[in-house]
Amino acid sequence: MAKRKSKGAYMISAVAEMYEIHPQTLRLYEREGLLKPSRTEGNTRLYTDEDLERLEFILNLARDLGVNIAGIGIILQMRERMEEMNRQMQSFVEYVRTEMLARFQQAAPNSSGAIVPIRRPGVVAKPVAARKP
Repeated sequence: MAKRKSKGAYMISAVAEMYEIHPQTLRLYEREGLLKPSRTEGNTRLYTDEDLERLEFILNLARDLGVNIAGIGIILQMRERMEEMNRQMQSFVEYVRTEMLARFQQAAPNSSGAIVPIRRPGVVAKPVAARKP
């Protein structure tokens, strides 16, 4: 895959040349909803670095793994859902962490330092071993 050195926007001809694909392929990917480049006031497509990363993923699926356009669309949707689920999980973990710290700080003056009260075990008698006849 092509290496990018700068951050910016690239026109369709430059992207097609960088990745050795026909501009019509890029237009097809856009028509199928796989890519969503921004547009200038003159309606020229501009591909950002994020668009190029997504294109590299698409090309990897198509070229290296032989996935068709419909399959690529499904994989991209699943990937986006997984990323959203990951964001939600991270948010939930942060919420739980914040809640636990707040509760710990509220309970700290009244406790022995443990988040959950610890019960000290009492003296337990050892079981009598069975006698052999």
